Amino acid sequence: MGYWSLLFFLSHILFLNSVRFTNAQPDFQGYVCGLNVTTAEMFEANKNTTHTTPTYESNKNTLLSSLSNIGRYGFYQASFGENSDRVNAIALCRGDVEWDICRSCVDDAAHKLPQVCGNYSQAIGWYDYCMTRFSNETIFHTVHTDQAVYTWNQNNVSDSDVVEFNQDLRTLLDRLKGQAASGDSLLKVATGNINGPGFDTIYALSQCTPDLSQDDCINCLNEAARQHQVCCTRRLGARILTPSCNFRFENVRFYNDTPTRGGKDNNTARTIYAIVISTVISVILVVFICIFLRKRKQRKQRKPEHKVEDDDEITILETLRYDFGTIETATNNFSDKLGEGGFGPVYKGTLPNGKEIAVKRLSKGSGQGEQEFRNEVLLVVKLQHRNLVKLVGFCLEGTERLLVYEFLPNKSLDHFIFDPIKRSHLDWDTRYTIIGGIAKGLLYLHEGSQHQIIHRDLKASNILLDADMNPKISDFGMAKLSVHDETHGNTNRIAGTFGYMAPEYVMHGEFSVKSDVFSFGVLVLEIVSGKKNNSFREGENEKDLLSYAWKNWQQSTTSNLIDPELIGCSNSVQDIMRCIHIGLLCVQDNVANRPTMASVFLMLNSFSLTLTVPSEPGFFIFNHGDSKMPLHQLHNLEATQSISQKVNPNLCSANEASITELYPR
Repeated sequence: MGYWSLLFFLSHILFLNSVRFTNAQPDFQGYVCGLNVTTAEMFEANKNTTHTTPTYESNKNTLLSSLSNIGRYGFYQASFGENSDRVNAIALCRGDVEWDICRSCVDDAAHKLPQVCGNYSQAIGWYDYCMTRFSNETIFHTVHTDQAVYTWNQNNVSDSDVVEFNQDLRTLLDRLKGQAASGDSLLKVATGNINGPGFDTIYALSQCTPDLSQDDCINCLNEAARQHQVCCTRRLGARILTPSCNFRFENVRFYNDTPTRGGKDNNTARTIYAIVISTVISVILVVFICIFLRKRKQRKQRKPEHKVEDDDEITILETLRYDFGTIETATNNFSDKLGEGGFGPVYKGTLPNGKEIAVKRLSKGSGQGEQEFRNEVLLVVKLQHRNLVKLVGFCLEGTERLLVYEFLPNKSLDHFIFDPIKRSHLDWDTRYTIIGGIAKGLLYLHEGSQHQIIHRDLKASNILLDADMNPKISDFGMAKLSVHDETHGNTNRIAGTFGYMAPEYVMHGEFSVKSDVFSFGVLVLEIVSGKKNNSFREGENEKDLLSYAWKNWQQSTTSNLIDPELIGCSNSVQDIMRCIHIGLLCVQDNVANRPTMASVFLMLNSFSLTLTVPSEPGFFIFNHGDSKMPLHQLHNLEATQSISQKVNPNLCSANEASITELYPR
C-alpha cells in the first residue's frame, strides 16, 4: 500500500498546512473581569484593585497552566486549592476547530487572561476559537448568562429584508439549539445554514459547555437569543458570547464542514457528502492497491520490506526536504562543527534567507543511523512545544542523511553546568527556570502531544539552551512512541546513556514514562549540585551522584549537595532543598513510587503541596555504616539557611518569594 500511503499523507500534510494556526493569538473578542463586562476605561480605573490573596493567585496560576492539557473534545474543567482559596476553571474550544488549534488557543488565553484582569478573583475571556474562565465560585453544571459579550458585523440587513431575515435566523437557531443540546458530555455543538432573503445563505454555529444538561443548554441558548434581540437584530452577522453557551451567525461560512472531534449532526447534505467522499476514497484505494500489486509482481529484485516502508514514510515529509547542495552551502562545506552526537557530528549553518540552523550529519558507518534517522524525522515533525527543539527539515540523498534543526546559540546544558567557569553564570533563578522548562517539555511528551512519547535519552547534553537560557529537549533518535493507555514497554536493544537510564531499563529492557522521570530526577540533582551523575570526587574517593545524594539525605546533610556557587543564596535555600527532595523522589528504585511528570510539575509549582518521603534510589551503592540510618522527611530549614554565605552571593534569587514561573520567556 505504499503508493496509497504516499497520496494520503501528502494530502493530509497539505491540508494541515492550509489551516496552520499561529501561537500568537489576536486580542480577545471580549473579556470580563470580576462581575461586570470590562471596557478599557473601566479596567484602567480598577486595574490596581486587589481582589485575591497570594495563595489564591498561586493556585490560579497553577490551575491555568494545566489547561493546556485540554482533551480531544475541546473541553476541560478542573479545580485547585482549598476553602476560600479554591479556584475553579473551564476551557472550551469552538466545536469545529482542530485539536492543535484548540490547544494553542487555550494555552494563549490562559496566559493572557490574568494579565488583562490583574488580581480579580474571577474572569472570562473569549477568542475566536476558544473561551477560558476562572472563578472562586462554583461554575460547573450551572448556567451563567449574565456576563455576556456581543460582537457584530458592521453591515446591516436592508430594511425590506429585516423581518424575513430574523424569521429565517430564528428557524435556523431553533434547529441548531436542539442539535447542540442533544450532544453528549464531551461535546455540545451544532452548525448549519438556511436560505435567507436577498442573498444566498445564513450560516450559524451554536454551542454549550458539555457539563450542562440538555434542558440547561436549551435555556442558555434561549437566553442568548433574547440578548441578540437587544444588540443585533439588524446585523448581517453577530456573536453572542456567554460563559455557558454561545452562538454566531454570518452571511458567509466561517466554520468547518463538520465538527472535527465528535458530536451529533443530522444534516442530510453532510451525510451525503460523507458517503460520496468515502466512496471516492474506496475507489482510489482499490486502484492504488492494484497498481502496487502489479508492480510488485513484475519487480525482479524487490527491496526489503522494511526499506519500502522507510522510503514511503520519509516521502510523506517532502515539504520539509532540502537537497544536499543547499545544506552543504549553508554549512560552508560542513566547516563549523558545533559538537559530536551519538550518531554523528553537528554543524552550524545559515540558509539563504538568513535563518541560522544546526545540522546533524548521521555517520555513514553507523549501523543504526538509518533507523534512528527515520524515527527522529517522523517523530519530531509531529511535536510542537516551546520546550522542544524545532525540526526545520531534513536531507535524504544517497548515503547522506541530515537533520536540520533550529540553531540555539547557547549550545547544551552540559556546556554550562559542568564547566567550573561557565557554571558561575547560572544563578538559581536561571537553574530553576531550566528545571521547570524541562518538566514542561517532558509533560507535553507524556500527556500533551497527540501521541505519548517516551524520550529514553534525557540527559544534560540533550537539553539545548536558547539565547535567553530557556531549555529545549532535543535528540529524539531513541524515543519510543506509545499509546496513552500503555503503561510500559519492552525492548531487546538497550539504548541510552548510563547514569541517566532507569534500573529496570538497564537490567530488563523495560521502559515507561517513569523511565524518563528517573532521568529527569538525575538531571535535577546535576543542576542543583553542578556535578556529573557518574563521576565526581569527594576527597580521595570517587562517588556516583545518586549514592552521594542519598547518603547526605539520610544524614540530614543534604546541603552538602548544593553547588558551592549557590551556597550564598540564603533566600533560595528552601527552593533548592525542595528541588533536591523532588529529584530523589524521581530516582527511586521502585518504579511505582516515582511520581508522574504531571505530579512533578505540581510539586515544582506549588509550595503548599506536601512531599512524600523518598525511598532508596536506583543503583544506590550500599554501605554497612549507612544502611541503618533513619530517613528524614523534614529538614531543619534554619540549619540550611545558616549555610556560609562566603561564596558568590550574587547568584541568589532576586527576592525571598518562591520561584514558581515555569514558562520559558
